[in-house]
Amino acid sequence: MSLAYRSAIVRPPSPALGQCVSSHPLAHTVDIRRAQAQHQAYVDALVNLGLDVTVLPPLPLPDSCFVEDTAVVRDNRAVLTRPRPESRRPEVDAIAPVLGEHFDCVRVEAPATLEGGDVIHLSDRLVVGVSSRTTPDGVEQLRTLLGVHVDTVTDTTMMHLKSHVTAVSDTLFVCTPRFTGHRALRAEEVVVVPPPESHAANTLTINGTVLLPAGCPLTTHELRERGFDVVELEMDQFRLCDGALTCLSVLF
Repeated sequence: MSLAYRSAIVRPPSPALGQCVSSHPLAHTVDIRRAQAQHQAYVDALVNLGLDVTVLPPLPLPDSCFVEDTAVVRDNRAVLTRPRPESRRPEVDAIAPVLGEHFDCVRVEAPATLEGGDVIHLSDRLVVGVSSRTTPDGVEQLRTLLGVHVDTVTDTTMMHLKSHVTAVSDTLFVCTPRFTGHRALRAEEVVVVPPPESHAANTLTINGTVLLPAGCPLTTHELRERGFDVVELEMDQFRLCDGALTCLSVLF
């Protein structure tokens, strides 16, 4: 069992993408035209999987295509986050009126910080990372605002939990060795990605089809062996920005 999605909100990459908040030493080498083409292929994949995709206009903010970090949507409520980097907080203000057309919107309050890249949705709970971007108070506010059970994974050296763990279904996770066996995964099935394919831990499952970064044959094979349809997408320009598949959309 897994959550069903009907809609997505995306925002194309800013021409200033290479100036994003990224620890990657080659972030400044981003090819914006290639990034734009990869983003369009991502949007096309969502449409082909039956989602109603809202494409917002680009913003002059380097990280603004990574819309996942700005909100956590569940049921009829959208929690507007409070990103750790101050430069990213205007992104939340920009997406708030769009989400307000669909949901009751509430905000994470200072001094807590919370980013959507730390939040894994399951049908009966959330798994949330306490990371370099999300604080314990941010997790507690999220739990209260959504009224949902939350399990946590704490490692303040990681940027986001979803760089290491994503859920393909309620009972199957894709995970780097770093968190294999963590109690928050509740001993469910785990596909452990090999170190050369570590970026494959960030998967995006849309109604039973798994989107996976291209160039990860071992992980792709493992998921297909388990009966999943897999769509591979080029994401190399977004990896230069510490970004990945889940970062590029808000799903509901």
